Amino acid sequence: MDIKRDTVRDDALNKLLLEFQREEITEHHVYAKLAKRAKGKNREILQQISDEELSHFRTWKKYTGEDVKPNWLRAAFYALLRRIFGLTFAVKLMEMGEVHAQDDYRKIVNQFPETAGIVSDEDRHEKYLLDLIEEEKLNYVGSIVLGLNDALVELTGALAGLTFALGKSRLIALAGLITGIAASLSMMTSEYLSKKAEGEANPLQASVYTGIAYIFTVFFLVVPYFLFASSYTALPVMLSIGIGIILIFTFFVSVTKDQPFGSRFLEMAAISLGVAFVSFVIGYFLNRWIGV
Repeated sequence: MDIKRDTVRDDALNKLLLEFQREEITEHHVYAKLAKRAKGKNREILQQISDEELSHFRTWKKYTGEDVKPNWLRAAFYALLRRIFGLTFAVKLMEMGEVHAQDDYRKIVNQFPETAGIVSDEDRHEKYLLDLIEEEKLNYVGSIVLGLNDALVELTGALAGLTFALGKSRLIALAGLITGIAASLSMMTSEYLSKKAEGEANPLQASVYTGIAYIFTVFFLVVPYFLFASSYTALPVMLSIGIGIILIFTFFVSVTKDQPFGSRFLEMAAISLGVAFVSFVIGYFLNRWIGV
């Protein structure tokens, strides 16, 4: 039986194989570009995956007899993710997108025996090779989480309370900035002393990551109070930004650390919004009591 000719005769199957072929050549180029920007062991791992993706592409080309171009837009998208969120996030998110492709591969194993080897390679990428990638920021996720959590809980609460207690947006923004900067310095100091006491190799680096995460969060939470004259307009915008930060960072951690997304997001969001509500109520009663 001429497999190649039979495959071409089946238009639906041939279209599916061309899609596989396009995915493989796209990922070959993505990993090749990532490898060029990486160093040491990371470069070797990424180049190995790139070579395997090219081999998969050639396997499908043997059956389709056609050439396809990479999806350059998708390749550019993952290059952008690498710049913003780091190497591990970009490659793990890309591999997560291959789950459906692997399911499709398994459906045609009987027709194309080489598919079993391709599925095995993809599983190895996800379960073994990608876990070998070393990225400095991932060693300090705990410190980043500490900075974000504290800033979100403290600042959403403080800004919500100040909204009713003071009322004036610019005054609230100023108070929020002063509170946030002072708190970030305090958190950096606490993180440094904590990591040093635990015998961590780089306590200063950990404290810097905590401080950066804290200041980043403070800046975005305070911005609405500079943009809107009404503090009651700025308040829901600030809370929405806080939820957005939680959403993005929780997704980042869930991808890079293979942790559940939904429960962690709901927990962080509930804590931040709960503290904001309590602080808002306290601010209201203090305003009525003191009469500011």
